[in-house]
Amino acid sequence: MSAYLDLIFLALLVVIVLLRLNGVLGTRPEKTQIKIVSKKEFEKIYNMIQNGLEEAQTREKAHVLTSPVDHILIQIPNFNKASFIRRAAQVFEMLLTAFANRDKETLKMLTAPKLYEKFAQIIDEREQLNITAETDLIKIEEATIEDAKITGKGLAKICVKFISDQINLLKNDKGEVIEGDENFVQKITDVWTFEKQLGNPSPVWLLTSTKKK
Repeated sequence: MSAYLDLIFLALLVVIVLLRLNGVLGTRPEKTQIKIVSKKEFEKIYNMIQNGLEEAQTREKAHVLTSPVDHILIQIPNFNKASFIRRAAQVFEMLLTAFANRDKETLKMLTAPKLYEKFAQIIDEREQLNITAETDLIKIEEATIEDAKITGKGLAKICVKFISDQINLLKNDKGEVIEGDENFVQKITDVWTFEKQLGNPSPVWLLTSTKKK
């Protein structure tokens, strides 16, 4: 009777291991079958399944770590991908608002000198023409890291793609809309490049370029 119970126990273990295999690999037979096996046969099956699990987990981990972008990102000290994307989205909103509101101080703080000069020049030209800008960021639908690289001089560059819904207007000194539509929501895809010198203790990544897709 004891031997029979041992065989039942082994059969149940086989079922448990098969269920675990299904959880990791996402495979399962159409019909679940319980087969009573000897201890020796069970050990052989168990080892085979265990090896399969370990190989699958290794392949999955290798795939994540060896993707071109992630391979670069893991070389950046103390870098956290989720945190970076969250902060990049915040900066995206801050800079859109600052540019529309002629807030040069915020623009200067978060952008590289050459890009800041371009923004400041556009702001000055609009002021001379008595043109005001209004930007309403409805929502950011997507914010993803599209590319990353580290130069030979230790400068890290990360390109972030933003897909957002916006309403953008330009108005004259009378408050009349001269560009854009108050009732039209644009779906805009931007790619912004952020840079930071490795070893710089500052947590700030400066925006160095913007382009639309």
